[in-house]
Amino acid sequence: MINILDLLGRIFISLIFLLSGFSKIGNYEGTVDWMESLGMPGIFLIPAIALEIIAPIFIVIGYKVKISAALLSLFCIATAVIFHNDFSNQMQIISFMKNIGLAGGFLFLVINGAKDFSL
Repeated sequence: MINILDLLGRIFISLIFLLSGFSKIGNYEGTVDWMESLGMPGIFLIPAIALEIIAPIFIVIGYKVKISAALLSLFCIATAVIFHNDFSNQMQIISFMKNIGLAGGFLFLVINGAKDFSL
């Protein structure tokens, strides 16, 4: 049962990033415009997309889970600080805290790795 829950948890925490990566591909120009409006060079979108697609797949299949989770944890913290720092806006506070919470979830994967249902 623990192994099934581990796999389910890895799928749940990874899905948001996998879907977000594909969404960024579908709305590439709009995402670049949004990033640049917040002072972030649009060229950073390419590595962000790669990370948001590759790392979640690795986590789900159980390959290089600790490294992938560490990278996504750092990504979550960076995105919270860079893109969700308007604390006068309640939605930005919620987005900031969700990113920090996801970073914490990934840290559990960094510490514990994947269980039996993994490569």
